[in-house]
Amino acid sequence: MTAEIRLVVVDDHTLFRRGLIALLAREPHLRVVGEASDAGEASRVVSLQRPDVILLDNHLPGVRGVDAVGALRDAVPGARVVMLTVSEDAADLGAALRAGASGYLLKSCDATELVSAIERAYHGEAVISPEMTSKLADAFAAPLVASTSAALDESVLSPRERQVAAAVAGGSSNKEIARELKIAEATVKIHVASILRKLDLTSRVEIAVYASEHGWRDQNR
Repeated sequence: MTAEIRLVVVDDHTLFRRGLIALLAREPHLRVVGEASDAGEASRVVSLQRPDVILLDNHLPGVRGVDAVGALRDAVPGARVVMLTVSEDAADLGAALRAGASGYLLKSCDATELVSAIERAYHGEAVISPEMTSKLADAFAAPLVASTSAALDESVLSPRERQVAAAVAGGSSNKEIARELKIAEATVKIHVASILRKLDLTSRVEIAVYASEHGWRDQNR
């Protein structure tokens, strides 16, 4: 008997998300236990529902899906994250896999392919859309050069991530940063995790030092 696979669907397009959930409901061994429209909400939902597989879009408001992969895996270490996106960008593919995603599927895939990918990811396999396999070499070639200089180049961070880094340097807590920037506290946590990964840092203290050295400390004041 096939084991039940618990899923969380993360996509900001309501019609697509609801349609996908209805499609998955046709499979008796798949059960959608939660849904979210952005990375912050996704973090809360997966922490509560503890899914086996997370289907994650890349184009989300606030925090891109590829930048949320690490935080979602930290929230539920055993969960498999499968990107389900329209992005055919090799850089997005590489970022998702380096962050720990178990798969990268295009939304153009058919239902049979999607269900099979979910099952394979659940069992620990890597799943990548056939259209993207030819881009694997490109996905991991360029970043090898870029990664060595990431800690020296603030452009690797988004404008919002630089704001969060500046607030960390100013001594603000996640709750204070959320209030100051008018975003959810869970979203702040995702930004902090993304900053740590992008700059190859290990703590908030290192973020504060880096932001201060680059003159970001007072940019939110």
